[in-house]
Amino acid sequence: MTRTLILMRHAKSSWDDFMLSDHDRPLNKRGIASARALGDWLRTKGYLPDCVISSTATRTQETFEGLNLSVTPEYTRALYHAGAERMLDVLQGADGKCVLMLGHNPGIADFVERLVNASPAHPRFLDYPTGATTVIQFNVDNWRDVRIGQGTVQDFVIPRELPGV
Repeated sequence: MTRTLILMRHAKSSWDDFMLSDHDRPLNKRGIASARALGDWLRTKGYLPDCVISSTATRTQETFEGLNLSVTPEYTRALYHAGAERMLDVLQGADGKCVLMLGHNPGIADFVERLVNASPAHPRFLDYPTGATTVIQFNVDNWRDVRIGQGTVQDFVIPRELPGV
């Protein structure tokens, strides 16, 4: 059996209000457009999660809302600026066959690089810009069985490559 992970960094956030805490920063206009475009990309490609786990940060919540997916997310503070080890712990507790995780750099870039057995030949994969999304397949029966280096990249995209951004 296989499991699919969609690993997404939140879309571009706003720095307009310097009085807001980092956790409370919303998306900017480009981020809102990017989230919509990423949702369209996921639907067009057939990458439809049956489980969503997201950081509690405003920008990750707004990214998920912009995707316009018909699944109820689980928001957890554990993914707010989480490192790769913590992200793996969260993933190993997931349910569903296709999981979307929304998080932050630098942890998410480190996590995706560690998870996969080979990086795609994309110049932005390793720095994982805002909105970067990787679809990874694992040949496991349960998320508890996922280990570092087991994943195979199925797809990778950044918002600037999508129409409407």
